[in-house]
Order: sequence, then C-alpha cells, then structure tokens
Amino acid sequence: MKLSILDQSPISSNQTAQEALQYSMKLAQAGEAFGYTRYWIAEHHDLSGLACSAPEVMLSYIGAHTTKIRIGAGAVLLPYYRPYKVAEQFNTLATLFPGRIDIGIGRAPGGSAEASNALTDNFLQQIWAMPNLVEELLHFIENDFPADHMFAKLSASPLPEISPMLWMLGTSKKSALLAGSKGLAYSFGQFMSDKDGAEIIQQYRDAFISKKKGEQAQVILTVSAICAETTEKAEEIAQSSLIWSLQRLEGKGEQGVPSKQEAKEYGLNDQQKEKLEKMKEKMIIGNPKEVRGKLESMQAHYKADEIMITTVAHNPDERIYSYQLIAEKLLI
Repeated sequence: MKLSILDQSPISSNQTAQEALQYSMKLAQAGEAFGYTRYWIAEHHDLSGLACSAPEVMLSYIGAHTTKIRIGAGAVLLPYYRPYKVAEQFNTLATLFPGRIDIGIGRAPGGSAEASNALTDNFLQQIWAMPNLVEELLHFIENDFPADHMFAKLSASPLPEISPMLWMLGTSKKSALLAGSKGLAYSFGQFMSDKDGAEIIQQYRDAFISKKKGEQAQVILTVSAICAETTEKAEEIAQSSLIWSLQRLEGKGEQGVPSKQEAKEYGLNDQQKEKLEKMKEKMIIGNPKEVRGKLESMQAHYKADEIMITTVAHNPDERIYSYQLIAEKLLI
C-alpha cells in the first residue's frame, strides 16, 4: 500500500504559528524517513489555528530539508490565481527539486467570505470558469499551447526537466468528472465528505480520458487517522482534534488545538455530543492493528491506489508517532 501525508499545519494551544510551520517541516522529514510517498500541505486563509496560507512558500522550505519524498500543495485554490503564476511557481519548485513536485488543485474558498473578497474580486465567476483555468494551467505546465493560441509564445519559466504532476482534489461528482475529462489524477477527500466516495471515484475512472500514451487514472483517498499504542491512548489524543473541530464549527477555536486535559474539561451539551460522534465516524482511531485493518478495508472499498492521511493532535510528537506506527504496520 502507498501511504502519503496531508498536513493542515495546525497550531496547538501552546504553540506559535512559527513553531507549527517548523513542525510541518519535521513531519515531512519524518514521513520521508518512514517511507511515505508524498507530503502535501494545505492552503487556508485567516482560519484560526491553521498556519499555512502559502503552500508554495512552505514547499521551498520543506524541499530544502528533504531529499526524495514528493512534495506538493493540497490544494492550490485555483479560482484565486492566474494559472500562469501558479505554473511559474511550481515550475520553479520542480526545477529546484526535480521529479518531486505535485500540484493539487481545488476550488474551495479555504477561508471566510472576507478572505475571498480580499484575494479576488470575482471568486464566484472564477468557480464557474474552473474548467478553463485547469485547461490553461495544464497547457502552461506542459508548455504545449496550440500555435494559434494567444499564449503560444509564452513560457512559464523556468521550464523543468520533469514537469510537476497535477492532481484534482475534491469531494463531489463535479470535481471527479472534471479530473477525468482533463486526464488528471484525482484525490478524494473522504475525511471531509458525507457523500458516497466509492461511487464518485468510479465516476472519475469512467470519465477518465488519457491525454498521453500509457497514462492511467490514479486515485488518492484522503482520510483522517490517529494511531497510538493502545486504542484508549488514540481515543484520548483524538479528543483534542474533535473538540477543536467542534469549536471551529461554532466560530471558536482561536486558541488552537486544545491539550488532552483541556479537551477532557471542555463542557459538552447533548447537541454537541451528537455532532462529536458524527465527526468521529469519519475518523480512523485505534491501535496499529486496528488502524491497519481499517485502512486496508477502505482501500479495497474505494479501490484507491494510495491512501493519504491527515492527523491532528495537540502534541506534535504524538502526531509524528501516529504516522510512524502506521508506517511500521504498512510500509516498513
């Protein structure tokens, strides 16, 4: 099984944003040592408790401190940007770190309406233009605009020897069909979806049109997982993540991921308890044997080529250890 890491760069209640970003680099280094295939970092804007608003900046830092793990954005929120600039940024990264760069692209706002308005004057229009934005980005990455195109003589320099690999990220039929029609690899965010992911992934495979000889559909399934030596310990660690998710849903969580003690002391009413249980159903929580079984079962059910894991914990060392325990059962 191929395993990878999605890092949201969470800030714990006892951390600064600088410390959270430094731990993101340490997580990438650990993932490389454990045998993970790729490390992606997410893009968020003015969301309390999340440190990374500029994946392209973090990837240069992480690439310089790793040697072989693939690194990428999960995702570049394309409606905010001109495809040419995205291509320039990631071609530069691919020139610096040959054969290691992924561009995960998405259309979510990644923040508040105020943040969207600050980033662009026409976010909703750009959402509708997403197929065209993707097509333009593909041509800039491959440097293959038709001769009569207005950008035919324009290159997103520097042009790397190995182009970045494009992935479409999503949780819907629309994103799956767009990925398939453009011949892109597809990453389904199971951890943030209530939809039938297996059906959506199959729709992607059915819609896939190969743009290059030998190119095949590729699927990453992204899940939320926390692993510890015992189920009880994993449940305790997970409670911090769950309470923080609940706080963020209620417009709180400014203090970051709470400690285990803070999570334990957090008062919950019946409605909050019900929400917490529903969120917990989307997560994989357990000891190494339990987590391995659940991941293998999910891979078979979704027919995924690769599993990407996102883990949130108050203690960054426990977060890294969770990835280590999973790797020891499935990779090492």
